Amino acid sequence: MLTNDVRFEGFTSRDWERFLALWKPRAAPTQEAARRRGGLLVVHDGAIVRKVVHSERGRRVPGQRWPTDLAALAEAERASWVFAAKEGALEAFMDRWAERTRRGDDLTAQLLTFARIGEELLAEERIALWPHRLAGVRVPTEAMVHKALDLLCPDGKCLLLGVFHEGDLDTSIVLRRRGRSFDLIAGPDELRPLLGHMSGDWRRDYRHLARASELRYGALHLGVFVDRDVFLTLQTDASPGAWARAVAVRDVIVTPLPPAVALGLLADVARVLFEPASRVLPKVDPTGLSAPAVRGIGAAVGKMLGVGKVEGGLGFDPLEALRLLLRRND
Repeated sequence: MLTNDVRFEGFTSRDWERFLALWKPRAAPTQEAARRRGGLLVVHDGAIVRKVVHSERGRRVPGQRWPTDLAALAEAERASWVFAAKEGALEAFMDRWAERTRRGDDLTAQLLTFARIGEELLAEERIALWPHRLAGVRVPTEAMVHKALDLLCPDGKCLLLGVFHEGDLDTSIVLRRRGRSFDLIAGPDELRPLLGHMSGDWRRDYRHLARASELRYGALHLGVFVDRDVFLTLQTDASPGAWARAVAVRDVIVTPLPPAVALGLLADVARVLFEPASRVLPKVDPTGLSAPAVRGIGAAVGKMLGVGKVEGGLGFDPLEALRLLLRRND
């Protein structure tokens, strides 16, 4: 799906495996060891399940009537997810893809087309997912995505995520904006020779990574530097103020800090301030008369801070979507 205007470089196989591991769904530490593993691929004809394949244990016994309870099927087969498709659904997907994809489509346009076709097939019940973590999250338009990108990374600038572990650079990714999309996706392999002597303290060494990225790929608009374990924890931490707190104590270093991200951190602080009030109010004011006033104050503060610029541009909160995708409860 990478287009001819996108360059992909700088990842060894180990770097790429480490990067993918950052986005692997996982349960809480107390549940991770015992949780279900693998997923089910189910094919049906609209009346009978014709094929069931477990991604780790191979073929399973088909024959269930369709529709069937996917959650119960996952429980019976000890699977953490299920993808079900009606016969012919893949062909329908490819036909629609061929009809809508144009030669000049950039990576953003292709990804959105992919997502919209999947959304259509879900609505038509030709495919089904369990759990459907992003149910209710609409696919944004191309204009909405470009508006959000303009806030996060202007044309000609770069985004950098640097992840450290045990005093060394674990993995990283650089995205460079050119025109309406990104023309470069780069890993750490090209940057390591430029890092020079590292102290083993990532809170000092992040400067070397930032400098190497700018020398190799161009000016940074946003750099995020973090220890791997902290990053994995924050991805699924839904508590108000988690990211702002981590930035404040330098568990996460954000530099440069563009206005859109700074406002997002301030919004996180605002949630910390108003979340306790929303819990206490029902106890001290059972009539609920003060609740609208508190909500109004919270909305006014949010508006003053510019809360929701990226979220409003996309139509959903990207951090909340990430939490929903990565957090397992099974």
